[in-house]
Amino acid sequence: MLKQAGLNFAAVDSALDENTVPFADSPSQYVKTLAEAKAKKVSVNYPDNWVIGADTIVLIDEIILKKPGTREKAFNMLQRLSGRTHQVLTGFCICCETKEKSFSDTVMTDVEFKKLNKNEIDRYVNTDEPLDKAGAYAIQGKSAFFVKSINGSYTNVVGLPVCEVVEYLVKEGTINFSS
Repeated sequence: MLKQAGLNFAAVDSALDENTVPFADSPSQYVKTLAEAKAKKVSVNYPDNWVIGADTIVLIDEIILKKPGTREKAFNMLQRLSGRTHQVLTGFCICCETKEKSFSDTVMTDVEFKKLNKNEIDRYVNTDEPLDKAGAYAIQGKSAFFVKSINGSYTNVVGLPVCEVVEYLVKEGTINFSS
């Protein structure tokens, strides 16, 4: 998505063990804390560069749906989301060590699913796509037809609120769109 926005960057895995990050006061604060931990871990090795860290969760009935990891958990998550509206929260952090600057925020998008039948869920779960996706689905993937409507940022649901990230980088003078 950043490439589509015309940005040049390198992707670096933070290798952060998310289980080491304690739950914060709220789901919104929690994803922001995860994003900050990822960005800070990478920025240590790239102190002169702007680093972006992000993390996405799905929230329904005040329950956080992370990556399911198994087909059974994915099936159960999708059953829970079926015919309902849920929230996708992405926390992001943009930092540069040498400039001593850091900004983080959370973006939330409402997503409404159509009523799913067992065959639709089974078929999707057997693709393995949902196993490493928050909430067990990828809006940009094979489950796109599950989504009846969204209210908010599409790129947030994909995993990075590009508008907000680019706005901050422009504000900081890191990106210049003038010709």
